[in-house]
Amino acid sequence: MSIFIVAEIGINHNGDMSICKSLIDVAIDSGCDAVKFQKRDIDKVYTQDFLDSPRESPWGTTQREQKLGLEFDIDEYKEIDRYCKARNIEWFASAWDLNSQIFLQQFDCKYNKVASAMIVYEDLLRMIAQEGKHTFISTGMTTFNDIQKAVDIFNEEGCSFELMYTVSTYPMKDENANLKMINTIRDKYQCDVGYSGHEVGLAISYAAAALGISSLERHITLNRSMYGSDQSASVETSGLRQLVGAVRKIEKAMGDGIKKTTEAEKAIAKNLRQHLDW
Repeated sequence: MSIFIVAEIGINHNGDMSICKSLIDVAIDSGCDAVKFQKRDIDKVYTQDFLDSPRESPWGTTQREQKLGLEFDIDEYKEIDRYCKARNIEWFASAWDLNSQIFLQQFDCKYNKVASAMIVYEDLLRMIAQEGKHTFISTGMTTFNDIQKAVDIFNEEGCSFELMYTVSTYPMKDENANLKMINTIRDKYQCDVGYSGHEVGLAISYAAAALGISSLERHITLNRSMYGSDQSASVETSGLRQLVGAVRKIEKAMGDGIKKTTEAEKAIAKNLRQHLDW
């Protein structure tokens, strides 16, 4: 089974549908399997004091204006749904609150996603699991106990899932990757494990692919210098094409672990060992 590659658009569209469609196009042209977004009801996710606090942004001078500027509403999501169907790519989103998960239920997305920040939100996990859609569960900022509670909920509801190993810093330092955790999580929870990367560059994602991950998620952007907190940890167009191409080569190169001599090797061996009695 090939690695399921997700291009995380998240909020890197900056509230602009033309940017959003360009990012979807980049994901398709690069050979990704799906694009993903983030959905929040800001009045549920943030306190009023926080939303009223100052923050300079392209949309105004408060946190509320900045958060609202990054959110798509029903009309925009209908257009995302239409555009992705027309271009034949899957899309889904991670909800950060119950209202947002209910909002996403309007669409026939094939997958769900639990963001690392929400893995401890048991009511949300239960709602998602009860939908019965295959779910990608990110595991940043967690303890083994946190992960176990999430696994138990999805098992109780009979909902298929895979865990995604991640380190929730933006960008992540290379020395903090600890990729051996992929095997640790796979062995401990006996499930498929993906990797959601927030590093700069591609090398760590390549290494994760070689460790047998089931899925790979990377944030994407048109330009890492664009406005937004996730842009610096995102992959630009040329990098995404390189990433997908290399991951597909790594999959082929991994093989099955069974020792065998290829027909080409046999011919070479016959030539190089002609002076030997073998």
